[in-house]
Amino acid sequence: MKSIYDYTQEQMIEEFKELGEKKFRATQVFEWLYRQNVQSFEQMNNLSLDLREKLSQIYQIGPMKIETKQVSQDGTIKYLLQLEDGGFIETVLMVHDYGRSLCVTSQLGCNMGCRFCASGLLKKQRNLTAGEMVNQVLTVMQDTQERISHVVVMGTGEPFDNYDAVMDFVRIINHPKGLAIGARHITISTCGLCHQIERYASEGIQSNLAISLHAPNNEIRDQLMPINKRYPMEQLRQSIENYIQQTNRRVTFEYILLKGVNDELKHARQLAHYIRGLNAYVNLIPYNAVDEHGYQQSDKGTVEAFKSELLRLKMNVTLRKEHGRDIDGACGQLRAMKVGEQHASHHEK
Repeated sequence: MKSIYDYTQEQMIEEFKELGEKKFRATQVFEWLYRQNVQSFEQMNNLSLDLREKLSQIYQIGPMKIETKQVSQDGTIKYLLQLEDGGFIETVLMVHDYGRSLCVTSQLGCNMGCRFCASGLLKKQRNLTAGEMVNQVLTVMQDTQERISHVVVMGTGEPFDNYDAVMDFVRIINHPKGLAIGARHITISTCGLCHQIERYASEGIQSNLAISLHAPNNEIRDQLMPINKRYPMEQLRQSIENYIQQTNRRVTFEYILLKGVNDELKHARQLAHYIRGLNAYVNLIPYNAVDEHGYQQSDKGTVEAFKSELLRLKMNVTLRKEHGRDIDGACGQLRAMKVGEQHASHHEK
C-alpha cells in the first residue's frame, strides 16, 4: 500500500488525475494532511464518502508506531519509530529558545562508514521514501501536540545518497499548503558528496547546507571518513565555493571534536586556513561517545582553546549545546540496541 505522504503537491495532483479526480481534490487532501494534521481519510469531511473510501483502499495514512520514547531532563525527546516493513529508525526532537527542531533520518542504516558514528554501526538496508521522512515530523507533532519549527536532515543515513526523496521531503514540509516550515529553517547535512552538492546548488531551494567535515586535513579525514578518499578536501572546497557563488547562501561546517585526534591548536589553524574566504561558519560539536568506536570526547579546556583559536583567526564559530546526554544521545544508538536485541532473541529461538 502506498503512503499518502509520499507526494509533493504537484505529484499529488498528477496522482489524483490518474484516479480520475479533479485537481482541487488533491489540494484539499494535501491541506487536510498538513494544515489540519488529520490522521484518517474519514476526517476529511469536505470529500465525498465514496472518495474517502477509495483513498483509504489505496493509501496508508496516520502516524508511525512509536516503539520507544526517551525523554531527557533538558526536554530532548528521542523516538525509535517502526516502519511498515518492520525496520526501525530514530528521530530526535530538540527544544531551543528559538523553537522546536526535529532531526530526521533519511536512510535505514548508513553506508558512509564514518569511524566515530553510531549510525554506521548498521549498514544501509534501503533509502527511506519522502513519505517516511514526512511522517517522522507528523508523528512527533501528533505525539507532542506541538508545532515543529525547524528540521535538520542529520539523522541516520547520508541525505545526498537519497537525493530525490530528500528533495521531495523538503518540498512537502516547506510548501505553504504543506507544513509551511520556512526553507531557512530546514538544513540538509552531507558528509561531502560533491556531485550532489553541485546538483543541490541549482535546485532553487533556499534550505541550508551543512558539511560534516570533522577534520582539518586529508590525512585525518581519510582515517575518520572513507568518503574523503573519493572526494578529497580540495575537491569538496571547490564544490562548496561553487554552491555559495550560485546560491549566495552561507554554509555550516560541522566539526566533532575527538580527544587527541583533531582537537589540537594546530588543527584549529589548519581548519581556519581551509575555510578562509568562504561564506561559512564552524559549528563545534561535543562528541557523544559510541562504545564500539573507542573515540572520546575532548575535555572542556581543549574545546574552549580550540574555539578561542578559531575566534582569534576571525572565524565565525559556535559551540553546539549538548542535547540529551542523559538518554542514548548519539544518533543510531537506540536503533543499534533494538536490532541487537532482535538478533539476540532470534539466536535464542
